[in-house]
Amino acid sequence: MTGGSGFVGKRLIAALVERGVEVRALARSETAAIAVRGAGAEPVRGDLDDTPGMQAGMADCDTVFHAAAYVEEHGKLADFMRVTVDGTQHALAAAKAAGVARFVHVGTEAVLADGNPIVRADETTPLATRPAGPYPLTKGLAEKAVLAANAPGFATVVIRPRFIWGAGDTSLTPKIIAAVKAGRYAWIGGGHYLTSTCHVANVVEGALLAADKGRPGEVYFLTDGEPVDFRTFITEMLGALGVDPGTRSMPRWVARTAAALTSWMRRPPVTMTAIAVIGGEVTVSDAKARKELGYLGKVTREAGLAEMRRSPSAR
Repeated sequence: MTGGSGFVGKRLIAALVERGVEVRALARSETAAIAVRGAGAEPVRGDLDDTPGMQAGMADCDTVFHAAAYVEEHGKLADFMRVTVDGTQHALAAAKAAGVARFVHVGTEAVLADGNPIVRADETTPLATRPAGPYPLTKGLAEKAVLAANAPGFATVVIRPRFIWGAGDTSLTPKIIAAVKAGRYAWIGGGHYLTSTCHVANVVEGALLAADKGRPGEVYFLTDGEPVDFRTFITEMLGALGVDPGTRSMPRWVARTAAALTSWMRRPPVTMTAIAVIGGEVTVSDAKARKELGYLGKVTREAGLAEMRRSPSAR
């Protein structure tokens, strides 16, 4: 597994270990090694630039889960390319050379993000031709590389969870909370538009099913089920952690203008990527995963929120 020390990675490792599966996870630092070991995996020291090292770690493995990516909203395109695109290509090369039979790539609905609403998209919806930032761009390029690598004896499958959330999130939720506490959070256009979501446990469910049953060369969206009002959901999610996002709002055109004028900053207050993925409707259909994989999305939003209320992060 790559990305094993991340939010999804640690939950996926634990689920595999619970199945009785031996897991090895790439770890580029001692901190990452401690995290994956704590989740139940054997750390393999190295990084995505080290194809021979990954190949050695993948020896005798039957499946690779590739969850690593550069997940910042903003930054130098070269960094996104090196980690997300080149890193995926290196992982694919290592897996092929090691004789791995199946490669499951953790993708994202952001590959469709071009700044326009994404409404009830499915797997036939084309990738964005003008992606809204380096993250959607490079995740799209990585996904294309994964699908192009599919071949007899080397099955590649892509899952696309939308808006991963849950107790223990180390990515999106902390960023929103930090913005709220700094007085920088505002709803874009009021925040009342539909969004699909996918609890981390449902991501894990979909990833395991993709490994077991996914058709080679195919893509599968994963969600919690029917879409929900974005503002209502975020308010409930943050409320489960004792945080009130407030009522401050800004028109969408103001957010777009601010993103354009501050794009030169190292940490702009808002980005085109953020506007595209959380500033308007983003709804996708997981009907294909439910039909072909038997995906259920077993953890409801209510259950996920209850888990967050019980978590150490709740105040």
